[in-house]
Amino acid sequence: MLKPRSLSATALALSLAAVGGTAFSTAHADDTRHVRIAVDVPYPPFEYRNAAGDLEGFEIDLGEELCQRAELECEWVVQGWDGIIPGLLAHKYDAILSSMRITPARERQVRFTKPYAMSPKVWVARKGSEIDLDDSASLEGRSVGVQRGTTQDAFITERYADTLEVRRYATAADVALDLESQRLDLAFLNYPVALDALALGASDSEYEQVGPRIDQPESIFGRGNAIAVHPRNKELAQSFDRALDAVYADGTFETLMQEYFDYDLRPASRR
Repeated sequence: MLKPRSLSATALALSLAAVGGTAFSTAHADDTRHVRIAVDVPYPPFEYRNAAGDLEGFEIDLGEELCQRAELECEWVVQGWDGIIPGLLAHKYDAILSSMRITPARERQVRFTKPYAMSPKVWVARKGSEIDLDDSASLEGRSVGVQRGTTQDAFITERYADTLEVRRYATAADVALDLESQRLDLAFLNYPVALDALALGASDSEYEQVGPRIDQPESIFGRGNAIAVHPRNKELAQSFDRALDAVYADGTFETLMQEYFDYDLRPASRR
C-alpha cells in the first residue's frame, strides 16, 4: 500500500528551533515567495523520515506539488502536534499541512483552505481481545490510547472518558508502540496510520479493527483535512486553494493518493 517517494532536493526540513525570519510574502531576487510549512513527524504514511533522515510521505509530496504550482519556495518545519497551532499564530511558520481536520474550535483560531482529504478513524485491539464497544462490561478496566489534542482525543474524551482509562500521547507512533507493548488495551487512530503502524488488515497482523470506521459527528471530526494558515493570511490560503483545485482537476491528486493508499481519501466535496 505505502510506496514512499523521495523528498525533492528543493525542500528543506527544519527543526522548529532553527526557524527564523519573517512571515509569508518574504521576497527574493526572483520574486519567489518563501513559505514555511509545519508537519508533525512521525505520522506515516502522511509524513515521516526515511533511513537517511529525509522527509517523505503523502502530504510531503502533495505539499511539494502545491508549492510548485503556486510558485512558492517552501521549507518543511517539524513541529510536535501539541504546539502546532500556537507556533502558527506566533509566526514561527506560515502554514500547517499535517492532516489537520477543519473543526469549529480550530476555525476560531486559524484560516483553513478547502478540504483536500478525509480519512476515517478506527479502534484497534489485539486479536482475541473480545472487546465489544457496545458492551460496557467488556470495556470495564480497559485503557485506550490517543494522540493528544487530536479529534480522536476529543471523541474519546466526550464519549468514553467515564468508561475507559484514557491515555494521551505526544505522537500516534507512541500510541501504537504502547499497544504493541501491551500497555494499552485499545488504540483509537487515524485509519491510514493504523494500517501503516500496526499492519491492520494484513493476514499476519496481531491486531484487529474493533467496530466500524468512524468519521462522525462533524462537530468533532470536522469536514476534512485542510491546510491551516494564520487567520490574517487570506492571500496564502487562496494561493493554496487555487493549487489544490488544479491538482484535483488534472488528476494529480488521485495519482498521488493511489501511491500511498488503496482506498479513496478524497472528501465528499471533491469526488
